[in-house]
Amino acid sequence: MKYLSTLKRSFSIIASIGTLFYTTSAIAADRVVFTYGAFRQSLSVDELATFATTGETSSGVRYYLNRTGQDPQSIRNTLTREVNVTPVTLDRTLNTRIGSYLLDQIGYSIRTRSNQANRQALRSALVLSASKDNKISLIEVIQNYPSSEIVVEGDRIIRTYNQLSILAEDLQRIFGISTSLKLRGIIDITQHL
Repeated sequence: MKYLSTLKRSFSIIASIGTLFYTTSAIAADRVVFTYGAFRQSLSVDELATFATTGETSSGVRYYLNRTGQDPQSIRNTLTREVNVTPVTLDRTLNTRIGSYLLDQIGYSIRTRSNQANRQALRSALVLSASKDNKISLIEVIQNYPSSEIVVEGDRIIRTYNQLSILAEDLQRIFGISTSLKLRGIIDITQHL
């Protein structure tokens, strides 16, 4: 009976991932809007991805970096830092009460333009990113975000990171090192935004 339950859960996860591939191929982020208080900078996801992978800066990326005083290499490292996690583990974790809380906390900083369905959009982007190669990076999450525009609230990201760090430490005590390290990896992708 337990085997049948596990098998059903595995098929459900595979079906969910298949659905994510189908639905997000039609709708994926085209633009990312970075906000810091009143400052807003809109960039195409393509120019952000080019900057992340090659270091080539468009005029929009240069303006953002100059205006915020961010170190280009630090931003590139944050965007491309990979975290190892299987989509099954990620899906299971994010579909728990703690996972929902984690998604909600990250959703204050990385969200849809309408600020609705943030949890679902973020879960979809994370699992889809992991399903390709058992790794996720922030640039992949942005590219796979199932909305035409994603908003990254820079003035909230530090507070969110601090809250999530405390949560990761609590999870380590509760669930053991392996689960918390996987969750910690998810948290780490938002550290230097």
